[in-house]
Amino acid sequence: MATRIVGCDVGGTFTDLILLETGGDGAPGSGSGRDAVRTRTRIAKVPTTLDNQAFGVLRALEAADAAPETLDALVHGTTTTTNALLERKLARTGLITTRGFRDVLELGRRTRPSSYGLKGGFTPLIPRELRLEVAERMDADGGVVIPLDEAAVRAAAEQLAAAGCQALVIHFLHAYKNPAHERRAMEIARDVWPNAYVTAGHQVLSEYREYERGVTATVNAAVQPILERYIARLVAELSGRGYRHDLLVMQGNGGVVSGRIVAESAVNTVMSGPASGVMAAAYTGAAAGHPNLVTFDMGGTSCDVGLIKDGVPQVSNELEIEYAMPVHVPMVDVHTIGAGGGSIAAIDEGGLLRVGPESAGATPGPICYGRGGEAPTITDANLVLGRLDAQALLAVDNPVGIEDVRAAIATRLGAPLGLSWEEAAGAILRIANDKMAGAVRMVSLSRGHDPRDFALFPFGGAGPLHAAAIARELGIPSLLVPARPGITNALGCVVADVRHDYVQTINEPLDKVDMDLVHRTLADQIAAGRETIAREGVSVEDIRIVHGADMQFVGQSHLLSVPLAEAGVDRGTLQDAFEWVYWERFEVALPEIKANLVNLHTAVIGKRPAVDLSNLIDEERAADLDGARLGRRSVWFEGEGWVDTPRYARGKLAAGFEIEGPAIVEQLDTTVLIEPGMRAVVDVLGNLEIRIEARTGRG
Repeated sequence: MATRIVGCDVGGTFTDLILLETGGDGAPGSGSGRDAVRTRTRIAKVPTTLDNQAFGVLRALEAADAAPETLDALVHGTTTTTNALLERKLARTGLITTRGFRDVLELGRRTRPSSYGLKGGFTPLIPRELRLEVAERMDADGGVVIPLDEAAVRAAAEQLAAAGCQALVIHFLHAYKNPAHERRAMEIARDVWPNAYVTAGHQVLSEYREYERGVTATVNAAVQPILERYIARLVAELSGRGYRHDLLVMQGNGGVVSGRIVAESAVNTVMSGPASGVMAAAYTGAAAGHPNLVTFDMGGTSCDVGLIKDGVPQVSNELEIEYAMPVHVPMVDVHTIGAGGGSIAAIDEGGLLRVGPESAGATPGPICYGRGGEAPTITDANLVLGRLDAQALLAVDNPVGIEDVRAAIATRLGAPLGLSWEEAAGAILRIANDKMAGAVRMVSLSRGHDPRDFALFPFGGAGPLHAAAIARELGIPSLLVPARPGITNALGCVVADVRHDYVQTINEPLDKVDMDLVHRTLADQIAAGRETIAREGVSVEDIRIVHGADMQFVGQSHLLSVPLAEAGVDRGTLQDAFEWVYWERFEVALPEIKANLVNLHTAVIGKRPAVDLSNLIDEERAADLDGARLGRRSVWFEGEGWVDTPRYARGKLAAGFEIEGPAIVEQLDTTVLIEPGMRAVVDVLGNLEIRIEARTGRG
């Protein structure tokens, strides 16, 4: 019997969907080390409905002929919480905290929005009049200094509810060591609070540093009502159309969670979109024999860059979404910049050409979309330089002639800069590529990784158009372009496992740490993860445990993430693991300085059934390369000018086909640019492996 699974990811411009229908023919798997069966594929890419993302999801299901009543699973990646944070469209939230600490969320860490500016603005997530104090105090060891004033808690909760707050945060000093006061305050507040949106800081993040813990708890509370309303609407729409299973929701840590409990830890869905793409890249890279990848996701609005080493995506619990908004829950570590296909090119006050971060988005979009956009964008530059097929653009309402797009670039950019239209369009791409190369440096060189040791994995609707230039700039030797770049984030929803993360602060010198406490903490985290997976009821084949620690030398402020074995954690293994990670990062050994164990964290991962990647392009292949050729088009390349370039249909390319650059490879969800001097080979999974240049010796 066939199984139908849908992954659907909502982006800033497009909503992408992939339907995988697996049969029971026992065909070989994907090479990922997990058994799989033959897969048939359908995809859809529709404009995102920004007013209500659920409508875009439903339209994508219709476009892929994926009737909800026929589906066995639907996994959804949403930008609802991320957008709410970035746009500050949050639920009105109140805070009850320890007396004397109401301003912690505003004081922060004494940083500035602009490092060299004389002034700057910052608005805390909760205004001061909604931050109330009560008498209570724990010391740094978890001992009670001042008992909890229970009457004050009740009065504060009633006052905040009367002020129109939809959500409540309870955040007390040192609750990570002893949460007794936070737990009791929650019980009292729930008696008078008008809904279920009450968040205690220790539940979201049991970690030291009251500012970061407080902001993370506040983010959870402020997005909780928004996420729950959205998921409830979507579930109701799906149920009304016959969907009979749990909706699974993508999280920022690269795992999925049941829609029934996702709002309990709403903060975990922040940055889930970028995470799903990185998970798909790791899965694809492992199957294709490329465990070390730099992921490069360029969509219509932004560009997200991540790193995968030895098949494992880099995860961080110290990311800052924007200035003074640290969200310290484990998230796939990506660096985001405002450079997408819709990024606007304009001349600034100093007369310089700038590209992004302002984006035309889905509406009005680039000029060529015919939705009223007037400002030239990266997509418009790619179009006029021959890199895109004007007849095959998606989301075009009223076709705009290519001459009109050229004229707009010439008038708005070329004339003021003294450039021709093609020089101005080339400058747009060069500036955009430089910005994106800088983002790759941020996740590789700045963290001790040589990009020449990795392959670049481009995806998103625009990634494969720019990847070759970025790889050449950085000396990256090859590209691995997946079979379906434009819907890779949606594929990531399908291949992602169930995952729950836990963290607990220890914060003691390693030689004084109570190892029994370490073992109890890890065991409790495992038990909590297993209980949550059982409660959400998602079918998993196995459960995997991943332990880690945040460590530093005594006296340092910077933390290093140290992987730990699942079993046999002792003082010696902790010391050895930390020294190895420190050496890998800095190539410095400091045996005379004591190590400090700051946090212990555990990921409990429920492994979902494997997915076959070999048939993501479900089309009849050509007998030879000529059979895949679509024609020729004049394309502009930097340093080469206009070159007569062959075009190929991606769906017709069979395993083993080789393409010499320059060439254009076209498919529904993206266009792949192969520059002069490069060579592409199609592998057995349908990926394009593009060789940039031979590796040079390094001293």
